[in-house]
Amino acid sequence: MRAEFPDFRLGNVLATSFTATLTERHGNAVERIPAPHRLIDWLAVNGLAVDSCTTAQLDLARELRESIHAAATAAAIQDALPASAVQVINDCSAQGRAAATLTPEGERRWQLSSASCVEDALSVIAADAISIIAGERDGKLALCASPTCQAAFFDTSQSRTRKWCDMNTCGNRQKKARFKANQRKNPRSAE
Repeated sequence: MRAEFPDFRLGNVLATSFTATLTERHGNAVERIPAPHRLIDWLAVNGLAVDSCTTAQLDLARELRESIHAAATAAAIQDALPASAVQVINDCSAQGRAAATLTPEGERRWQLSSASCVEDALSVIAADAISIIAGERDGKLALCASPTCQAAFFDTSQSRTRKWCDMNTCGNRQKKARFKANQRKNPRSAE
């Protein structure tokens, strides 16, 4: 049974959704891919289904995840991209043999070279990271305003002023904290 694991945070951008498999990086970190089968689950949910994953492939995935996080964070604060992170992203992008295919419904799907090739799936994620970090897509990298999270996310809102990586978690938590703080300051306003 896999219910003992925390839910995945799924966004619209593959690369930043992948970095969200580790959340609360500056608080009590939550690892959402603690075992190879959880990486298989995450890849399947994101249209990159593989049949198997080794511990070494999970380690490579985590290395890619942390490299994307480091590079996206640097890009969000307009800092120099860490050379080691760029190298990992580029290596993962080059290692895979995934191909974009068009479905009869006009949607893009990824075809991996084999049903068990995690490296192909990681190459798709790395290529997605490259496109957002290089500024090729309409949007902007930003960091979550939650002090315990600070996740890099891709803001595609019209104003490009989104504050939270996920409104249902970080945003809600911050709004509740602000409400409780106001209640303590003004106890009569609750009457």
